[in-house]
Amino acid sequence: MNAETSPQLAIETLAHLCHASGESLRLQILRALSRDSFGVLELCQIFDAKQPSLSHHLKVLAKAGLVTTRREGNSIFYRRATQANHPLLNKLHSTLCLAVDALELPAECAARLEEVNLARAARSEQFFKEYAGKFQSHQEQIASVELYTHEVLNAIDSHCQRLRTAVEIGPGEGAFLPSLAARFTRVIALDSSETMLKIAQSLPSNANVKNIEWVNGDTKVLPHHVIAADCQVINMVLHHVASPQQIFDDTFAAAAENGLLIITDLCEHDQVWAQEACGDLWLGISSNDILQWADNAGWQKRDSSYFAQRNGFTIQLHCFYKPAISSD
Repeated sequence: MNAETSPQLAIETLAHLCHASGESLRLQILRALSRDSFGVLELCQIFDAKQPSLSHHLKVLAKAGLVTTRREGNSIFYRRATQANHPLLNKLHSTLCLAVDALELPAECAARLEEVNLARAARSEQFFKEYAGKFQSHQEQIASVELYTHEVLNAIDSHCQRLRTAVEIGPGEGAFLPSLAARFTRVIALDSSETMLKIAQSLPSNANVKNIEWVNGDTKVLPHHVIAADCQVINMVLHHVASPQQIFDDTFAAAAENGLLIITDLCEHDQVWAQEACGDLWLGISSNDILQWADNAGWQKRDSSYFAQRNGFTIQLHCFYKPAISSD
């Protein structure tokens, strides 16, 4: 018998899981980690807790297989595990997470969680404000736009059923926008950095394009500008974003039936210099995380591909669609 699936191990794992879930703060931590990952100090801020106490609770949750960790440079971030430590307990694990998600964090904790995400976003925005003029040259060391443009356009041409409205989220210096404008009747360029948006507007290839609308804001403002997007593109943005799950939720709400969502981003890597050079919050993004965030929001996967880039980076492309509402 495989030791990993033995009855004795199942009993021990169940005991750890029951112990870990039998404390209110640990349940609240699981609730906070349902959408995003946080470091210890961020969790201390959210729950107004001392670090030794918070670290103890995280250790208990990790032993029970309820949280996992990921190193980002010198920091360790915690996220909620998607499966139990033992296959016989996956159903219980899933039921526990569903029960936790049905609860609401105390108002003061929810407010502090929002403060943490706003602080992350502010750091990213400040970076782009200070280094906007140099950003493209830095980005070229990691992922040149020419490498993924062809693949994204192929996905659009292969899968987009209608060519009315497209949105590019985080267009950077705007190099991809002319390709969208040539295909769609209406294009919305959405960026939370006003500085980057102005640079994209001033790009010669964009300056006289009449069907691009420039919107300063995050994806929460999408409902005010688009009712049913046929295609939404997010190129090399998620690794800068405080809460990627929010983007998947917002884009799903803004999508037309059978509308596309196309994501390109860096796969996970360990090149810490990218954080300083390009203002990256995350050292790449796990493809499993992308698929999980998309599934949580309601997106259905269409296809994925991976291709190498200079300096050892790998780019991933994922194409999703919003399923039509059944008439049954």
